[in-house]
Amino acid sequence: MIRIKKIDFNKTADIDTAYSIRRKVFVEEQMVDPNLEYDEHESIATHYLVFDNDIPCGTARWRKTPKGIKLERFAVLPEHRKKGIGDLLVQKVLEDVLPLNRPVYLHSQLRACSLYRRHGFAEEGEIFVEAGIEHYKMRFVAH
Repeated sequence: MIRIKKIDFNKTADIDTAYSIRRKVFVEEQMVDPNLEYDEHESIATHYLVFDNDIPCGTARWRKTPKGIKLERFAVLPEHRKKGIGDLLVQKVLEDVLPLNRPVYLHSQLRACSLYRRHGFAEEGEIFVEAGIEHYKMRFVAH
């Protein structure tokens, strides 16, 4: 059973679990510099944890920016992929942010663009490199 929980940044155990998932996916698997992975927005962002049969396996966050709501740091551990967890996580975050009536956008790694397209996002502009990985800016365009 998949369960998604919004977590409190001040609840150390939950945020440490989210950081551990991000470290495994971004720093270890994708070789992102740890100094780029964790930033000054951690305490103001809204964070989520995903559980697969009570095992923490995914995370994401969103935050308000001058341009709208930015979705960030979507990560699912390799052994839990191909189960629809990414789709459920995007769906849950959108359910939470769309009522805020602000533009919603994200920076998607190229290999994840199809995930976000399925949920109403479209690529915008040219490919750019962020943390050594090619990305597209994607904007939510359809409900």
